[in-house]
Amino acid sequence: MALPFLESWRPFVVAQRQGEAGGPPLRMAIYTVAGGTVIEAWKPEQAGRLGQLPSILESLEPFKDHLTLVSGLSHGGQVTGCAHTTCARLHLSCGGNISVDQAAAQAVGAQSVLPSLEIGITNHQTRFSYRNGTAVPFEMNPHIIFERMFRGRPPIVPNWTARQAAPAPTVPEPTKSDSVEQSVLDAVLDQANSLRRDLGTSDQRRLDEYLHSVRSVERRLALVEARQRAEARDAATAVRAAIPTFPPHSHFENYTNPWMVWRNPERHGEFIRIMSDLMVLAFQTDTTRVITAALGEDNALFPGVVTAGGELQAHALEHNGNAPRGQRPNPVAREGCRQIHAWYTRLFAEMIAKMQRIQEGDSTLLDNCLILYTSYMADGGHGIEDYPTLLVGRAQRRLRTAQHLAYPVGTPVANLYVEMLDCLGARVASFGDSQTAARRAHNGRLPGLRA
Repeated sequence: MALPFLESWRPFVVAQRQGEAGGPPLRMAIYTVAGGTVIEAWKPEQAGRLGQLPSILESLEPFKDHLTLVSGLSHGGQVTGCAHTTCARLHLSCGGNISVDQAAAQAVGAQSVLPSLEIGITNHQTRFSYRNGTAVPFEMNPHIIFERMFRGRPPIVPNWTARQAAPAPTVPEPTKSDSVEQSVLDAVLDQANSLRRDLGTSDQRRLDEYLHSVRSVERRLALVEARQRAEARDAATAVRAAIPTFPPHSHFENYTNPWMVWRNPERHGEFIRIMSDLMVLAFQTDTTRVITAALGEDNALFPGVVTAGGELQAHALEHNGNAPRGQRPNPVAREGCRQIHAWYTRLFAEMIAKMQRIQEGDSTLLDNCLILYTSYMADGGHGIEDYPTLLVGRAQRRLRTAQHLAYPVGTPVANLYVEMLDCLGARVASFGDSQTAARRAHNGRLPGLRA
């Protein structure tokens, strides 16, 4: 049974369901790498129409019309204690008890097989996704992820063209009747109302929460049945998705020791490619509409990727290349950081290219995605100002693309998350510290971002 309704969830109720007209839904992904960025190789000098992309992003040049580069976004407060843990906790939650991906899953998760997927490698310091203040575990074995996605169902691509031509699926509210199919809640509603009058205030609240949870389960079941009917109509013209080829399951047993990935760029790259293929497959088959991927690591070694100087560990390069304020960073280490982030972006660009090649009716998978490519730190010195922030995908034309939108440094990252949730159809008044940050701005929004 679903959890009782909590008042803090109220903003995440969806005002309009994605894809209710039968067309492709909007999907959201957050693709996080480590170590922030080298800002001068990431952020264009001028705001406005994107020209030639900076060197870290140059592998995304073919997809420029799908890019919205946002600069100036920052988290508030100070980094204390373990800096990596603090930055990771702020990353998607902005000081709140729920992360933006989990808020999105609450809004649109009932429409797909899985409310969300959390994949990649995160150590005890770098946990990004939270529900009710509790960290959501990430899965790193692709075989387990694939089994979770397709246990008991084939990897079929929905026929979005046929669904658009068919009447929109509906999920009617249960109504009182003598039918055996009437709502369980409606069947006992009179008794529940009678009982409620005899209860104290706290018990009335508990009863209301319980009744709401029953209704939520009924609506969830109705949505599942509506999706199954749509899949049955697709069966005659269904196309099976291309299944990625994974190494044997035993190949990933050593991944319980993350150093097996981190010390070898070839294996690290293999891991990122496999996880990226799973992301594409999950969206293509409408298995989920919300994915969070942690695909970078500060402790990784980069022999062959870093050619500047003799240091190969990302963490050492991050600190040496991002000196404390008032000190000059080591230019060789900073170049090593730049090379690492260009490497990450090239792998990310491979995934974007695959999404652009997948047709969904008269659009592409990339057209129907909102992907945030970023890091959990602004820079390798544990900075929390001017985060690398790139939105990729047309988001069904909800964003102004091919633009660099430069906001004053200090503008809350939470403002972006309000806009992302709004794109998904969740009408939120605020998120995290969008309305309470010391440097709150723009009434908690990002003017100029939306089309």
